[in-house]
Amino acid sequence: MSRLEASRQPKLAPAAIGKQRGMTLVELVITIVIIGIAAAALFSAMASITARSADPMLRQQSLMIAESYLEAITALPYEQLISAAQSSAPPQDVNGNPIDELASYSVKVEVIVDSTASLNEVDATRIDVSVKDPAGQTLTLTGYRTDY
Repeated sequence: MSRLEASRQPKLAPAAIGKQRGMTLVELVITIVIIGIAAAALFSAMASITARSADPMLRQQSLMIAESYLEAITALPYEQLISAAQSSAPPQDVNGNPIDELASYSVKVEVIVDSTASLNEVDATRIDVSVKDPAGQTLTLTGYRTDY
């Protein structure tokens, strides 16, 4: 390219040589709308998750109550298992006193002596512990106790 041709080309302004900076008003409005839609979807999902967050806590509490009852009953001598059965009642401590914090729960214990039930040819007794939580859901744990 000759010197004459080079001098005829228009000179570019310094801002046009570099990259574009900033956003146009239309781009800014579109970005705000997209972020608003995403935030609304996120908040509605969080609201539904928060509304159901108490259910796992109730289920976990019911499981802990049922496990403690089942463990205490299986620790009894085999001859005393029948006396552990109880109709629906609020949870009690080891001394038989109701636990005030858990008064909204209900525990039912069934001890089923079945002469046909055996584990490895050893007589077994089935123990069912059912816990009803304040939401009305029932959790049942079943265990077996043998006469060893």
